Amino acid sequence: MKIGTLVRLGVLALLVAFIVFPAGFEPVFAPLARFGAPGIYTQTSILSLTLSHLAIVMVATGLATVIAVGFAIIVTRPFGEEFLPLSRAVANIGQTFPPVAVLALAVPILGFGTGPTLVALFLYGLLPIFENALTGLTGLPATVREAARASGMTGWQRLIGVELPLAFPVILAGIRLSVVISLSTATIGSTVAARTLGEVIIAGLVSGNTAFVLQGGLVVGALAVLIHDALVAVETKLAGHIGR
Repeated sequence: MKIGTLVRLGVLALLVAFIVFPAGFEPVFAPLARFGAPGIYTQTSILSLTLSHLAIVMVATGLATVIAVGFAIIVTRPFGEEFLPLSRAVANIGQTFPPVAVLALAVPILGFGTGPTLVALFLYGLLPIFENALTGLTGLPATVREAARASGMTGWQRLIGVELPLAFPVILAGIRLSVVISLSTATIGSTVAARTLGEVIIAGLVSGNTAFVLQGGLVVGALAVLIHDALVAVETKLAGHIGR
């Protein structure tokens, strides 16, 4: 087994151990807490915050994937080419407005909680998925398209059976980028009462407890690295399979 794999497994084991039983790490974080403050955040279960954080990211990314890939499919069809500028403008909305601004605009409409955070992450995740889907669908060799057409496949059959499977590794790269961005961005959702790991970080900043800030940051960082590496491995495997 490669050293890199062993390191990742070690990080995963430590992450799971801390999320499930954070009290066991009290001696590690206690020196970072000042004035007798607790070394471990206990106001809310770190496990429940982590699961909620991941759920928000997955839902937002799933919605962004459906919309972004749908736009990419439409604008790569003959009937939808004229909608490319409009689709790109929609996908760019999330990058034009910072997530904090989106939260500020969404709260009066949706109220406090998960809703505004989902909207912010959804908009922020559109662009990388859309651009990668567009690249994947337009970058297919002409010979592949002609072979599929010559075999008698309909446009729908070519899309489902040939184009999307071949473009999927590129699309997955966009999804990976969106997930990693959303994992870190989701922490600001706690400013509008969403249940994310940002709650731990904000509690540490408000109370001056470095231990809390470090705990929230390390969990989010470890999740981002592990999920990123897992998706890269899937992309590599799919690319190799398609190459064969």
